[in-house]
Amino acid sequence: MLLRILGTAAGGGLPQWNCACPGCAGARRHPSRRRLHDGLAVHGTKTDAWFLANATPDVAEQLESHVDLRPGAGCDRTPVVRVVLTDAELDHTLGLLRLREAARIDVWCTAPVHKALTTRLSLTDVLSPYTRLTWHDLPLTDAGPPAQVAGLEVSAVPLSDKRPRYAADEPAHPAWSTALKVRDPRTGTSALYAPALAHWSDLFGAEIAQSDCALLDGTFFDEGEPRRTGISQRTASEMGHLPIAGPQGTAERLRRLEAKIYYTHLNNTNPLVDPGAPQHERLGCLGLRVAEERMVVSL
Repeated sequence: MLLRILGTAAGGGLPQWNCACPGCAGARRHPSRRRLHDGLAVHGTKTDAWFLANATPDVAEQLESHVDLRPGAGCDRTPVVRVVLTDAELDHTLGLLRLREAARIDVWCTAPVHKALTTRLSLTDVLSPYTRLTWHDLPLTDAGPPAQVAGLEVSAVPLSDKRPRYAADEPAHPAWSTALKVRDPRTGTSALYAPALAHWSDLFGAEIAQSDCALLDGTFFDEGEPRRTGISQRTASEMGHLPIAGPQGTAERLRRLEAKIYYTHLNNTNPLVDPGAPQHERLGCLGLRVAEERMVVSL
């Protein structure tokens, strides 16, 4: 199984078009610091079988930047695009519109996500004149067998009932925001992908302890970052993202695990967007790393 990192930034990317914070300004001065919206391509047992974990606004650029994700020799177009969604947030779903040139788009998601995308955003109505859009149920880890996607077993670990703003009045449901558990039945290896982690449940802790690799929410470095930088009056966890450092942070929990751990979904205010920031060394001492653009993890 191959995990191909397509992007590592939180909403807005890095730099964000309307922002001149130190992180965005640094990315404009140093193009190597630029980060696309957080996303992942996962290859199954055959290199030409893959699916997207979320479909970001940058999806066309992300697919084109990886040779193995382009149409193969003798194939005029990519016939089918498979997408597995962690939630219904715009940053993770707007790329579905960019994929309309595909002959078919297969999407796996949980029930509340499907309802939001089809009733609030009307994606089926919008995309049907362009392509064949097929929806599939994404089962929860404790509710039946996993979905079979590109030769891999995929299921969802419920994380929180955090809804996107456009669906804030929808009923609460534990699978509004999920982590993706991906297992290769051929090798037995597994990976966990959780770009938005609001709280650390016992179920999530058990799943990550059994994983060989995890890509986790690294939106904010510490709890007070949103307030300190002026982007919100709420703390990191109040915004639905556990911070990396501090008493409520994830770093101390993760240091005890044997899995390969990478932080992703970095906000432009996070000091880790600067490769020279001392926080990288602090994470390194704990055996933790920040995911880099176009990085490939082999399991």
